[in-house]
Amino acid sequence: MIKLPQGKYLILFDGVCNLCNSSIQYVIKYDKKNQFMFTALQSNTGKALIERFNIDTQKTDSVLLYTPEKGLDYKSTAALKVAYRLGFPHALWCVFFIVPTFLRNWIYDFIARNRYKWFGKKAECMVPTPELKAKFLE
Repeated sequence: MIKLPQGKYLILFDGVCNLCNSSIQYVIKYDKKNQFMFTALQSNTGKALIERFNIDTQKTDSVLLYTPEKGLDYKSTAALKVAYRLGFPHALWCVFFIVPTFLRNWIYDFIARNRYKWFGKKAECMVPTPELKAKFLE
């Protein structure tokens, strides 16, 4: 069981993906309520959650949102729930919840399959600055 402080959400992301890292920087910038923590899918915590929820990383290698009470959300649902938690105006993206999940995830998967080609890839996971270190789990 992954322990998180009360009221926190854990975002798991591809630590070597430039698009994913930019997205995490965006969330950090607009997380005014300080409700998100982060870890790379490649980290020990990320690997433990992948194993615990029996996730096939060949099919799901994207953003995951974890809460101890509710478990795991992934792909477009995770992204939209993060946007919702960021509040207005980001929460307006939640209008896409009216789109069926299979269609949202098809679009999400298309972007995910091409993310390295379009946005590039780092040689190693992002290292948080000392100020942000408390927001990241190993």
